[in-house]
Amino acid sequence: MSASRYKRILVKLSGEALLGDAEYGIDPAMLRRVALELQEVAAMGVQVAVVIGGGNIFRGAGLARAGMDRVTADQMGMLATVMNALAMQDGLESIGTHARVMSAIRINEVAEDFIRRRAVRHMEKGRIVIFAAGTGNPFFTTDTAASLRAIEIGAELLIKATKVNGVYSADPVKDPTATRYQTLSFDRVLDDRLSVMDATAIVMCRDNRLPLRVFNLGNPGDLLRVVCGEDVGTLVTFD
Repeated sequence: MSASRYKRILVKLSGEALLGDAEYGIDPAMLRRVALELQEVAAMGVQVAVVIGGGNIFRGAGLARAGMDRVTADQMGMLATVMNALAMQDGLESIGTHARVMSAIRINEVAEDFIRRRAVRHMEKGRIVIFAAGTGNPFFTTDTAASLRAIEIGAELLIKATKVNGVYSADPVKDPTATRYQTLSFDRVLDDRLSVMDATAIVMCRDNRLPLRVFNLGNPGDLLRVVCGEDVGTLVTFD
């Protein structure tokens, strides 16, 4: 395996990524596998940050559509991301990798407050930093939180782990004729309304010239290949 092309990255994991073979919650085997892959990347000298969603536990937007107050629902969703972040921290520490959870909402008994300079310092010391509670505000997704945090910490690449190996012209599960894009521009994603990340996250990446790589977390070793610069999944750029 060649050396990393990047000094600092942010990996966006969906809450569903931790489900593994489970129907709800966290699959310990999947948690360990993801932790081992993150550890392998960090061992190359790459500074790693992570944002995790909470959809495996609670999805605020769903209850909001069912009639719950949107702010309350989103706050519950933020707490779900904190639970996942703590699980990932434990998974990393159980294999000997130092990690820190930093939360956008104050929950000091279990996580540090997010402070940009402190987060950067953690990464400079070789710790994997896990950002929890999204942006700390309702109406914003964890995709937007990932874009925001990546820009704030000066990441060179935002990596989104999904269940498919890149961005397709249509849902490949529903449409067998769907084709995978090797590269895309952020403007094309917005114009064609492709399901990559929400529009706010895409615009933030575009306007701050932060490239995005979408890959399939289900393929062991692909995260390391992405970091080494291999053509895995789909690259979304500002050109």
